[in-house]
Amino acid sequence: MRFVAFGLALICSLAVVYGSPKVRSSTVHYASGKDSVGSFLSLPSGKGPFPAIIVIHEWWGLDDWVKENARQLASRGYITLAVDLYRGKVADGNPELAHELMRGLPEDRAARDLVSAAAYLKSRTEVDPKKIGSIGWCMGGGYSLAAALNIPDLAACVICYGRLVTDSSAIAKIPCPILGLFGQEDQGITPESVREFEASAKMAGKDVSATIYPGSGHAFMNPGNKNKPGYRPADAKDAWSRINAFFDRTLK
Repeated sequence: MRFVAFGLALICSLAVVYGSPKVRSSTVHYASGKDSVGSFLSLPSGKGPFPAIIVIHEWWGLDDWVKENARQLASRGYITLAVDLYRGKVADGNPELAHELMRGLPEDRAARDLVSAAAYLKSRTEVDPKKIGSIGWCMGGGYSLAAALNIPDLAACVICYGRLVTDSSAIAKIPCPILGLFGQEDQGITPESVREFEASAKMAGKDVSATIYPGSGHAFMNPGNKNKPGYRPADAKDAWSRINAFFDRTLK
């Protein structure tokens, strides 16, 4: 998995506002190369500056579950930017469409969008530019790692059952602590590949911690996952506990 960074120009447009007094959310647009990327921005209450998190969706697209995760993280004192890598398209639970959307997503464009997302966040006065992290699930978990490989000053990275790398030259580029959360029954991201990544990263002197949940499979954190073994509430709760503690340690 190799990506390159592109030159950035920043623009922002605010639209529909959502949320409660504690979290204010809006649709924003920022420039990524010649493209305009729509994203879901959530702001905690207060003046800041706040740490920030780039939130990266599953293969389904930027759906309500990902937006709710972004809002929940914002309620803990982070500015969150949930990036729409699909340019407005959402699979709505249709796996065939999700597969088509994922296969049609150019990896270099997605990496550019994430680099641009970090630059956009740094341009906001409410953001502490030295405290920006990333989190993603499924496809987004792999792109969370891609963010770490392409953003040299990323401060934290969470990978929820996402694609990993084992190439030593790629691992050497990791600039930040990494938390990985995986299911033992995941047929795509196997426990063996997780342990190989963890061992290679630690050998390279990286701060990496990976948890593999027995009995859980892919997407065990998503309540909408009806596939066996499906959504695992206890493991999802534990995963969120680890995520919150990790971001508190690395970004606050």
